[in-house]
Amino acid sequence: MTPTLVRRSIAEFLGTFWLVFGGCGAALISAAFPELGIGFVGVSFAFGLTVLTMAFAIGHISGCHLNPAISVGLVVGKRFPVKDLPAYVVAQVLGAIAAAGVLYIIVTGNPTFNAASSSFASNGYGTHSPGGYSLLACFVAEFVLTFFFLWVIMGATDKRGVPAGFAPIAIGLALTLIHLISIPVTNTSVNPARSTGPALFAGYWWPLQQLWLFWLAPILGGAVGGAVYLFLFKDPDKTF
Repeated sequence: MTPTLVRRSIAEFLGTFWLVFGGCGAALISAAFPELGIGFVGVSFAFGLTVLTMAFAIGHISGCHLNPAISVGLVVGKRFPVKDLPAYVVAQVLGAIAAAGVLYIIVTGNPTFNAASSSFASNGYGTHSPGGYSLLACFVAEFVLTFFFLWVIMGATDKRGVPAGFAPIAIGLALTLIHLISIPVTNTSVNPARSTGPALFAGYWWPLQQLWLFWLAPILGGAVGGAVYLFLFKDPDKTF
């Protein structure tokens, strides 16, 4: 029996909470911890592991999208009904905001943390890119990486391909690779919900001012990825 939309949306809320709490939490708390910091590699694996673990936990309930760009891409790729898209996106964004709020409570419990001058693991371009990358470079990176992330997801969950039960591993490792590539470029979004939560708790206004890019580029990348995958490898079992 298929879970109701309400139950699937709750699963998406909790799954996105875990992604932002685990990934951004690793960036805020552990990445630069004196002498033992996990650095870019550790943060990359933290994001990948959140998706891997949640895909096993809720994949059978909601599909474990955790990302508006992925939900849009799956709609375009005829893997997800458009009528359910608004509920999923709202749940994902609310989950990301809730996770960022809990992280804010935790990190501000350390007296050395300066909330007023923290970007709070936000995404940025130009002078706010970790490596100073231009708006165009950041747009291209986010578009291309989301495109291929959607491809991995569609391929790994295609019944004609990866054996059942292995998809979460491929998807989690794909997100790890994406972060290994692009943390210096944009601090890695490929997920509008992940970008929105931290931006609301940052000590600056620029994360909100630049947030548009981290909605536009991932959603376009996901949509194009879904369309191209459908064109090349049509799935006759899906009729949404």
